[in-house]
Amino acid sequence: MPTYLKHGPTSFIAQVGWLKQAANHLYRIHCVSKQLHYLDATYGTKHPKTIMHRILTTLLCLFFLKTALLCQPTEAPVMEGTVRYLVTHNWTKKLQALTYMSKQVKERSAYMWGSRSEWRLYSVLHFTPTQTKYEDSEEDPDKNDQGYSWRKEMFFVSRNLTENTEYDGLEVNGKKYIVSDSIHCQKWKILNDLKEVAGHLCMNASWEDTIKQQKVMAWFALDIPHTGGPERYCGLPGMILEININDGAMVATADRIEAKTLVKELDLPKKVKGKMVSEVEYQDILHKFISEQTREEQPYFWFIRY
Repeated sequence: MPTYLKHGPTSFIAQVGWLKQAANHLYRIHCVSKQLHYLDATYGTKHPKTIMHRILTTLLCLFFLKTALLCQPTEAPVMEGTVRYLVTHNWTKKLQALTYMSKQVKERSAYMWGSRSEWRLYSVLHFTPTQTKYEDSEEDPDKNDQGYSWRKEMFFVSRNLTENTEYDGLEVNGKKYIVSDSIHCQKWKILNDLKEVAGHLCMNASWEDTIKQQKVMAWFALDIPHTGGPERYCGLPGMILEININDGAMVATADRIEAKTLVKELDLPKKVKGKMVSEVEYQDILHKFISEQTREEQPYFWFIRY
């Protein structure tokens, strides 16, 4: 079932209707602006006709924008439930993004995988206004495909927004770590592009991970006022519904948003073993390991979460 039907078809129709009306109003503003440019070129900016037209243009723009905003549906945002992400990994693009590897080494690594360059899996983000937990799902998008099933690593990402704490279970080169610290979010640069993800209008933001050599593009929902997101990404003024790393090397896209009351979904694993470290210590561990892989011209992503 399409995502928007989970929220009801009337919600989707209302959203599409608002977007169409807003687009019509913006087109009218564009037409009026073209007329103003014509008058500027014909009579000059100080001519009485141009001055009067400029005043009228400003009033019309304000009217159209106000009308578009008033047309926007006022459905209450989803603030508790589960987001399912379809996560796609592409080996070829991951290898191409590694600047420290020679062409020969990249080709040899790519040859080992043959024609199989992608695999897919599901992950889920459980969220309330005060907590989130992200983990891999037991669902399999490709049931007849072994894919990534051979790699069963410890992985969960937990956030307590009230106490501003993070508690994550992660692995680096087979060693388990529990990252316990205050919440550390990325320093995003918010851009101005828009697109639809899982039935929600989203805006994009970018960030660069200098340790992993990753350029990250995030798409966050304008109508879900929550700072959570997939993997360890957070800190935007709306729920992150899509993450694109290195132009498709890894893409996590929300394909289902289920509003529901959570019961045990936010509970942490009862038996968690690993070395307790701070966020700074964990980043140092990552940096040291990737530096070793760089010297050996080996892909670091075989042994850590991408």
